[in-house]
Amino acid sequence: FHHMTDCLSTQFGGEPTSYTRFSIARQMDGDNSHVEMKLAADEEEGGEIGRPEHLHASMAPPRRNGKNLCFLIIAAVLLLLIGILIGYLSYRGRMQRVNRCLDGSGNCEMTPTASYFSDDETEEEEVPGPRILYWPELRNMLSAKLSATRLESNLRQREGKSSFEAGKPEDQDTASHIHDQFTSFRLDDVWNDEHYVRLQDKGSSKNQVFIIEDSEEELESRDAYVAYSKSSTVTGKPIYVNYGRKEDFQTVRNMHVPMNGSIIIFRAGKITLAEKVANARKEGAVGALMYLSSSNNKKADSCVPFGHAHLGTGDPFTPGFPSFNHTQFPPVESSGLPHIPVQTISREAATKLFGKMDGEKCLEEWTSGIMGCKVTVSSSSKMTVKLTVNNVMVDRKIVNIFGVIKGFEEPDRYVVLGAQRDSWGPGAAKAGVGTAILLELARVISDMVKNDDYRPRRSIIFASWSAGEYGAVGATEWLEGYSTTLHAKAFTYINLDTAVLGSRHVRISASPLLYSLLESTMKRVKDPMKEPGYLYNRVGSDWIKRVVPLDLDNAAFPFLAYSGIPVVSFGFYDEDDEYSFLGTTEDTLANLKEKTAMLYPLMRAAAEVAGQIALRLTHDHELFLDFDRYSDELLSFQEKIWHFEPNVKALGLTLNWLYFARGDFQRAADALRRDIANSDRENRIVRRALNDRMMKVEYDFLSPYLSPKDAPFRHIFFGKGSHTLKSLLENLEQLEVDKTSVDVNELKEQLALATWTIKGAANALVGDIWNTDNEI
Repeated sequence: FHHMTDCLSTQFGGEPTSYTRFSIARQMDGDNSHVEMKLAADEEEGGEIGRPEHLHASMAPPRRNGKNLCFLIIAAVLLLLIGILIGYLSYRGRMQRVNRCLDGSGNCEMTPTASYFSDDETEEEEVPGPRILYWPELRNMLSAKLSATRLESNLRQREGKSSFEAGKPEDQDTASHIHDQFTSFRLDDVWNDEHYVRLQDKGSSKNQVFIIEDSEEELESRDAYVAYSKSSTVTGKPIYVNYGRKEDFQTVRNMHVPMNGSIIIFRAGKITLAEKVANARKEGAVGALMYLSSSNNKKADSCVPFGHAHLGTGDPFTPGFPSFNHTQFPPVESSGLPHIPVQTISREAATKLFGKMDGEKCLEEWTSGIMGCKVTVSSSSKMTVKLTVNNVMVDRKIVNIFGVIKGFEEPDRYVVLGAQRDSWGPGAAKAGVGTAILLELARVISDMVKNDDYRPRRSIIFASWSAGEYGAVGATEWLEGYSTTLHAKAFTYINLDTAVLGSRHVRISASPLLYSLLESTMKRVKDPMKEPGYLYNRVGSDWIKRVVPLDLDNAAFPFLAYSGIPVVSFGFYDEDDEYSFLGTTEDTLANLKEKTAMLYPLMRAAAEVAGQIALRLTHDHELFLDFDRYSDELLSFQEKIWHFEPNVKALGLTLNWLYFARGDFQRAADALRRDIANSDRENRIVRRALNDRMMKVEYDFLSPYLSPKDAPFRHIFFGKGSHTLKSLLENLEQLEVDKTSVDVNELKEQLALATWTIKGAANALVGDIWNTDNEI
């Protein structure tokens, strides 16, 4: 500093050896004050300080040879400041371009370009690369490329064939076709996954239903059958139980109608066939019959649906284990097998059966459009029903087909799009629509990558499942076979099955993590039934209240409840007039087109929804998973149970620990949101760590205190079993009605499992162990 001062003084004509002294004194005099400044030149002290007089007299005037050096120093400082300013402005401009909101949605999205800085914070050299594709451009590209004509061509591949049963030649031929299509689309890799499973097929003789009075009269004998039914002959009095739900059975009990040893009759709908059969078995029924519910299409009156009675998913003879050929299968079977004979019948047969019954009439809401509906027979009646089931067990090889577009930045993180391929009949709606959409999305997205410079950050897997008709067997066996890998790498499953069953209403089933993404997507996909409107205009702002819980027959269910992977299932249907031919031999393209003339535009809209979700999840820096939604779900559950507190306290228990766990999760979610907001989104390591924390939210709601073999569906929100929040709520409701009917030890265990599963999810969401909230 001293040297620079000398330089400056020299450059502006002053000698560096002369200084000026300032003396500042503040004086106070009444209300007046002033500052006195004294200047004293060094010469007043008698010469130049520090210089002897003899030298002063004899020394020549100093030469200004430091002038050039000082100019260089000043120039260097100025250049450094200018360089810093230019660098800052350049970086700021790039960041503004990267974060610019182009679609007016309010969500600023990162582009798919490489980072400007490497992970060690050193600037990388920018090299010319593919053009930048912002999200709005990518979304429009997908919409422009999707073709209703190609969807029609894909769907027509099933025409002229009567059945695509899993493992049989028709199913194998379709698998080969899909494999060839994936290869022709130039996917990065295409492969098969084989499983050896035990299925049930119809026997050499048809199943039969008889009405026995004074003589035996055959009611019906058809080709349709119910897989995993017990093969035997049983006889019992008929009892009609509406949809076969728990509340329906309670209604019959209130009528004081004994159900032990009876054959239960119920209509299709509301819950799965397997759940209906399980409820009937609990009441002591020896057999069960199901017919299709009423329909505006009279052709459906003679249809008999195919179904399965396994209360679970996957191969019931290898529960919790993958059905690979080399597996040493344990001698166990699923607890979800019915162990009673079950058969489906036509509505015509059901009408005839009700006509023979002379007992109490059905409730008005139970009639199902059938004249003369009865609950059972009179006490004096000798009428019974005889059911004979001749199904046989068979071992078959099934094949799942996969193709992948690998991510450019995180190829080990992937979205899975899947569709069932097999069907008992032609399966136009059951399997054809989903498979057609799967093929079209694979073609379009691959074309975007190969020809339009789209570089997905993460991978997209396309999956064609077999044995879906038997309870998502193909999908479940894949999950069981690779469970240790999939839960850490697959972060969303998009189900394409039965995407079009009508046109007037939208059916949505999804994990709360995907609600926000799904809503954003519906705001950008046009509604083919109400142009120029969007799908969001149809579902309304309160659509979440109408989300349909996933059932066991949906292939997305094991992904969510078994593997803890967020899922979404989206489709069109008619709420007041459902498609009656699903799962029957009449599920043809002609009948589906008769149901909705807008079949192909609706398929295209469903494909666009699925495609946008897949692309958005593989495009953005930050995963579009809204973990705050689970805070809302937990708060909603707390509001449902708080008024049971007095009943719980009467047992010496408390709900406070459950409330504390919910609070911990809320604080953990808030902390993660802050971490994301304050993070450097261009740092790949930081971004991946934050995304992984979001990915694990769903998995962390699988109760870790249960065995996947004994309780495979461990999700406390969407699983099956006493560990679920739904089961806990039912127990608390029963406690209010009759506390003697509640097992206190079971209630204690339910509270403990729920509390510590939620607490564990909160700890995982926080991230590092030293940041966990230990208030509990």
